[in-house]
Amino acid sequence: MLNDPKKTHTVSHMGGEGMMWMGQSPFTSEPHVFANMGDGTYFHSGYLAIRQALAANLRMTYKLLFNGFVSMTGGQPVDGELSVDKAVAQLQAEGVKKIVLVTDDVTAYDAPRRARLGVPVYDRAALETVQIALRAYPGLSVLIYDQACATEARRLRKRGKLPDPQVRTYIDPEVCEGCGDCGEQSGCLAIEPLETELGRKRKINQSSCNKDLSCVRGFCPSFVTLEGAKPRRPPGGPAAGFTIPVLPDIVIPDDFEPRAILVAGIGGTGVVTIGGVLTMAAHLDGKAGSSLDVTGLSQKYGAVGSHIRIAPSAAMLHAARIGSAEADVLLGCDLIVAAGADALSRLRPGTARAFVNTEVVPTSDFTSQPDWSANEAELKHRLNEALGGRAECIDVTALAQQLLGDAILANMLLLGYAWQQGAIPVHRAAMEKAIQLNGVSTGANLKAFALGRWLAHDSVAVRRLMAPAQVVQLTMKAGGSLADLIEDRARRLADYQNAALADRYRKRIGSVQRTLAGRSDAETLVRQVATQYFRVLAVKDEFEVARLYSRPAFLQSLNEAFEGEFRVRFHLAGGPFGKFDKVTGKTGKTAVGSWIRPAFRLLAGMRFLRGSWLDPFARGAEAQLNRRVRDAYEDDLDGIAGTADQWPGERLRELLSWPASVRGYGHVRERQAQAGFARRATAWGSSAGSHPER
Repeated sequence: MLNDPKKTHTVSHMGGEGMMWMGQSPFTSEPHVFANMGDGTYFHSGYLAIRQALAANLRMTYKLLFNGFVSMTGGQPVDGELSVDKAVAQLQAEGVKKIVLVTDDVTAYDAPRRARLGVPVYDRAALETVQIALRAYPGLSVLIYDQACATEARRLRKRGKLPDPQVRTYIDPEVCEGCGDCGEQSGCLAIEPLETELGRKRKINQSSCNKDLSCVRGFCPSFVTLEGAKPRRPPGGPAAGFTIPVLPDIVIPDDFEPRAILVAGIGGTGVVTIGGVLTMAAHLDGKAGSSLDVTGLSQKYGAVGSHIRIAPSAAMLHAARIGSAEADVLLGCDLIVAAGADALSRLRPGTARAFVNTEVVPTSDFTSQPDWSANEAELKHRLNEALGGRAECIDVTALAQQLLGDAILANMLLLGYAWQQGAIPVHRAAMEKAIQLNGVSTGANLKAFALGRWLAHDSVAVRRLMAPAQVVQLTMKAGGSLADLIEDRARRLADYQNAALADRYRKRIGSVQRTLAGRSDAETLVRQVATQYFRVLAVKDEFEVARLYSRPAFLQSLNEAFEGEFRVRFHLAGGPFGKFDKVTGKTGKTAVGSWIRPAFRLLAGMRFLRGSWLDPFARGAEAQLNRRVRDAYEDDLDGIAGTADQWPGERLRELLSWPASVRGYGHVRERQAQAGFARRATAWGSSAGSHPER
């Protein structure tokens, strides 16, 4: 809203974007605002708002996004003929004096085209710098951002209508700190949480990645880009040649009551495709079908739905929209959406059935809240409470990824499962013909549909195909004893530095165990200390990042995840690779090739210098911050000695866990450390103990 300087959201009718500023600007000390507008809105009526802003001599900037689609209503093409060149000419004719253009493809703007446009052209990496400059402009300005909609571009690539960049992004979980800056920079939901023994990290969902590489701008060295790489098919996938047996067809009655099927999920995963396939299948089967797609903000991974009605004849169909308590079947392609109030309110009480994918896809909150998580158990409870035993929850995403090599096929697999359960009153031949007519990845979608049928018919046989590696991974994640945890972290510290650091860790943990011995929650608290003290000792400085990237296990992880002759590029901001921007005051990263790996090995071998007077990084701001965090935490552990039994459990847990807030690198780590120190101060101020000196 306008009263939040961190956002550019306003509320207006279409074509009135930014006009609230005309009435508000005389009564606020804020000198300038940004107003967002899409190319579809501009062409429809938005240029009238810009005309009015110019007439009123407002000091503001319109951010005009040219992406080629009307995203707010589901990705339709912009009506009429509109181009950046025409928009620039029109704005200049209206009298706009300050126009700048930012694009992800500066090569599309050669010298002759730039001369015709008469406006400066910048790479998208300079967006923040350009915006800061526009804030200082005394009148109306327009920033045109030219970049194809990433979600639509991904869809067109899948259909072979756009070239597919042969580049993949990978996050090394060992280097990742889980700070979330990559999500904050990109707002991309292909960045997903990865739960590991060392805490929550990040991973890239290769099936939904848009390849715009904006996540790489996150201030973190854990990102590498791979040129020429393709996701490797899992060991249990099609390459293994498993054969789906001949399955019995279900009986489809000629006469049945109209069936209302609600398909609920998120945009960009094929929800609307499922609805289209069902409607076409009904038509091919000689039945009547209607479809209503509620796409809304599907381009932003928002909730979407398809309202499908199938009946023996058209005379039995009435309203296309499924109203309250009218849905007979729920196909839940996303657990959060399926268990939401809107979907549950449409289920017919007492008879409705639900088939729901249990994978929890992060919402947009995850991009700004690194610790966001959905309560899977609570979501399933809502479904069971509404449907009882008529709700079937299946992790079809894991099955699609493991057995078919692409998580995007999960929705089609779910459809096959529901069909085999008798929820779809359409013959199999019509279903398969509709999938073929859809014309996108026909072979893969047919196999996914058949695999879903097989899962419904013989789930034990299908799950037997799952890769053994997944079973091992799940077993490891189950956790271990406190003694195992302490020894694991000590071993890691020996690799990180030396045996002396590992002994320092063991002695400190032993001291804490004696301090907390009289408490009923002692084991939980010691586990917390064992986790956090390891983190403050094993900070990922330049030596450690070099060591992690020079391990053979790093290249092995790449080869296990990708195939092909690919080239690796690292994105670094340490030492000579940092690019300081005087305007923004932030340091950017430099992409370097695999030639840097020998330097990594050399630097890793010099980690014995860490902390000595010969340490070249010891006097840096980040190294000083890390020492401050370590010393403060050790002071805390000393400070509770003799008074641990007087501390309330919640306050003591807060004191012993505050380093969990200190994550990331550079300015990100510094910002998060401030939050950690605030937690520490609160814990001491509310406790029975006294605040330590340091």
